[in-house]
Amino acid sequence: MKWAAADVEIYVKEKDYIDTALIPLIPITIADGAKEAASGGEFVQLIVHEAERQLKGRLFLFPPFTYFMSEQCEELIRRLGDWTRQLMEHGMKHVFYVTCDRTWKEYENQLSGRLWMVPAIPLQDMDESYKQEVIREQTSQLLNFFISQWA
Repeated sequence: MKWAAADVEIYVKEKDYIDTALIPLIPITIADGAKEAASGGEFVQLIVHEAERQLKGRLFLFPPFTYFMSEQCEELIRRLGDWTRQLMEHGMKHVFYVTCDRTWKEYENQLSGRLWMVPAIPLQDMDESYKQEVIREQTSQLLNFFISQWA
C-alpha cells in the first residue's frame, strides 16, 4: 500500500492486517554532493517501491522523510521519532526506515524503528538490465530483513 487515496481507503478497511510502515529517508542538498544524494535517493525509492509491490497488503509505504543534509541530527531524530510514535499509536507494530545516508547508522540506537542501509549506487550510467538486477537483489535482502524482524 502506498500513500495514495485508493490505498488509504483499503488501509482503513483492512488496517488490522497491515502492521508495518516503511519510510524512505531521503537526504537532499544543493551544495557539493547533490548528484550523489539525488542518485542515492532515487535508488532508495526504487527499492522501497519494489518492496511495497511485493508486500502489498502487509506493508504501508509512506512518503519520504526528506531532509537537508545540513540539518542537525538531533532535530532529525526528534522529527523522525514523532513520525514513528504517531504511526505506532495508530496500530503500526513495525516501522522500518530505508536510506543510503550513512549518517543514520551512527544514530541507529536512538531510532524508534529499524534502519536498513542500501548502498548509494549511481544508476544513471548503468545498463538497464543490470540496474534491474541490482534493484531485485537489494529488494530481496530488504524483504529478508523484514521477515527476520517479523519473526
